[in-house]
Amino acid sequence: MERTRIAKVNDIKLLRRGQSVGGNLHLTPHHLIFCHNPDPTTETVEDSMSEKAHKARPKELWITYPIIHICTLRPSPPASHLPSSIRLRCRDFTFVCFCFSDEKKARDVYESIKAWTCRLGKIEKLYAFSYQPQKPEKDVNGWKIYDAKREWKRMGVSDKGVDRGWRISSINTDYSFSPTYPALLPVPSAISDNTLNYAGRYRSRVRIPVLTYLHPVNNCSITRSSQPLVGVRGNRSIQDEKLLLSIFSTSHTNEEGASSSLTPPSSQSPRSSEGDVPSFSPQSTISDTEALEDEIIARTGNDDQSGKSPVYGAQQHNLIVDARPTVNAYAMQAVGLGSENMDHYRFATKAYLGIDNIHVMRDSLKRVIDALRESDVTPLAPQRDALAKSGWLKHIAGILDGAGLIARQVGLQHSHVLIHCSDGWDRTSQLSALSQLCLDPYYRTLEGFIVLVEKDWLSFGHMFAHRSGFLSSEKWFQIENERLDSHRQGFGNNVGAGNAIENALLSAKGFFNKDNTSRDSIVDSDGELQPYETGSVNAKKIPTPSKGNVKDKHITKVKETSPVFHQFLDATYQLLHQHPTRFEFNERFLRRLLYHLYSCQYGTFLYNNERERVEGNVQEKTRSVWDYFISRKDQFLNDKYDATIDDNIRGNERLVFPKPSEVRWWNELFGRTDLEMNTSTSSHVQSLDGNSNIAVLSGVETADNAVGSGVPGKAISNGAAGAMSALAAGVAGLGIGKGKGLDGRKSPVNIKSEMEVEMQ
Repeated sequence: MERTRIAKVNDIKLLRRGQSVGGNLHLTPHHLIFCHNPDPTTETVEDSMSEKAHKARPKELWITYPIIHICTLRPSPPASHLPSSIRLRCRDFTFVCFCFSDEKKARDVYESIKAWTCRLGKIEKLYAFSYQPQKPEKDVNGWKIYDAKREWKRMGVSDKGVDRGWRISSINTDYSFSPTYPALLPVPSAISDNTLNYAGRYRSRVRIPVLTYLHPVNNCSITRSSQPLVGVRGNRSIQDEKLLLSIFSTSHTNEEGASSSLTPPSSQSPRSSEGDVPSFSPQSTISDTEALEDEIIARTGNDDQSGKSPVYGAQQHNLIVDARPTVNAYAMQAVGLGSENMDHYRFATKAYLGIDNIHVMRDSLKRVIDALRESDVTPLAPQRDALAKSGWLKHIAGILDGAGLIARQVGLQHSHVLIHCSDGWDRTSQLSALSQLCLDPYYRTLEGFIVLVEKDWLSFGHMFAHRSGFLSSEKWFQIENERLDSHRQGFGNNVGAGNAIENALLSAKGFFNKDNTSRDSIVDSDGELQPYETGSVNAKKIPTPSKGNVKDKHITKVKETSPVFHQFLDATYQLLHQHPTRFEFNERFLRRLLYHLYSCQYGTFLYNNERERVEGNVQEKTRSVWDYFISRKDQFLNDKYDATIDDNIRGNERLVFPKPSEVRWWNELFGRTDLEMNTSTSSHVQSLDGNSNIAVLSGVETADNAVGSGVPGKAISNGAAGAMSALAAGVAGLGIGKGKGLDGRKSPVNIKSEMEVEMQ
């Protein structure tokens, strides 16, 4: 209790949605608890006749400290005869205001909240390490739900099963190969661990391409990685190219037999497992925009560009998906990173999705919060203009569009897809998990969704601690009239162009200084530069944190926080709303999962990767968040769920696809009614942000052809020129090339702006 200046304050008022109620405030080491007696005017006749009516049980509002996002103290001197107040904006979008008659008590409460929220110093001091559940939750063990070997076996990848072209490598069992990757790595059977060792040095943070999903029907895969270390010198890695070629050849293993010498397939080859493909017709579920995206990918990588529309499933279009905007991806070459040179990956097509980075997403949610900021003191509806200008729905629509593109490539085109962004743990996790939700009915069950989160978010190293800021920051605590910077609000600060340029120079300095082991030159973790050495596998690498670092003092870096997992849950909500019978869980499950991400009541999300959780003994010291949901399973089941899978019956197909043009506000999450946030015309994203373009595809590139802004020019054969030019109008409709100058290139102003944002 050393951090508590005051443990209880009597006779204060709570304001919420413009309504006021009196009560007492208690401060415990882990919670704020506001107790108040229910309004007697709301009592029923039965209550008034009850013998216990005069002893009505007080109601309680519990607020866990980590879920507090912004805390503002407004002191009022006694002479003003106005109450002092503390306003809280919580990460679950609860907005409350406490009013105090005594200004000193208000300050003591403010300082106590600040101490318990952002002065803990260690993850191990959070509530999860002292929480003890009651029955029936006490009898559940959610840590056992996900077992990596069991999940890979479900997909058909097992050392003892039939060889489907994959094996489970133990190269990372002690996390020394890639500290942010899981211990078990499914890789092609034709690739040795020695090859992985060399290939790892070509990918940021040694996050090599590894399997995350294998389609049970056509044996096509979704793999994920980080960006390659191309740099300004155009580095390449024969081992990385061999690894990716092996991945894209695995669907032929069962038909042609495994071979040690791999023949590079063209980017379009006959589909695999034709006889096993269900009779699913995509035309009724694919929009014109999505069909055009698929056609652009097919035409760009097709050597025979006859102008005919593609036939779904007739050819493979093995795809490398770079989730970043085209210009941003190429800009990273200046700091030793970048994107694949397709001259060395002639067996694939690369698509750029134009999904913005963590800084843009953080700022977008901040604008949403600003539109709701008066929710404590006023019952008025949110400011719709401000909501529209936030761009939040457009970002959600873009992520869904990208996931739909990947799902179509795997499920309909019978192709392999490699996904990466910068480090491969933010945008990559979103796209990978959402596309699997579309492809696999198992992940749309409650158990399957838990497995999906454990696999693609927790095991593959999404940095929950960094992105969520569990230990808060003093920048999020303000005293009105004493603040020096009025812009210190929301999820983070906007960084000006000058700071962005300075950050880029610091990164470049670190790149050219090969002996620099300091992290000071690293701007943030979304695209950390790493020099690529072409020597032996024993060449010097940037040192990884020691095992003792997990227990060192932790701090929240405001510029590294971002609502990445929140966006995934929002996108899942969109799928659930658009396909209400295809999900076993309900909307409340998603809402409570977001709450417990920030509540820090459970240990599931507390660290940044699997290695840190193992070293922190999380399973022995804390409870799993899945205990909460499994012990209350009935509360989170969807009563509309239909588990029937039949591709010949409309509505019961194995595959579901998102409808990006129909995204809507998740009004339940914001504590609002549907009418307050979604009018009859606001179900479409274009009516909210004034922009009808929701297509996320920003560029397509092969070794010979290229379409889109920021993509280096490629020579196009005379026979292909006509077919490619026929797509020009459609490309413009998708927004590919928007913001370009008269010569078809992006204007210097737009390029500079996008580079600065990516390098923040």
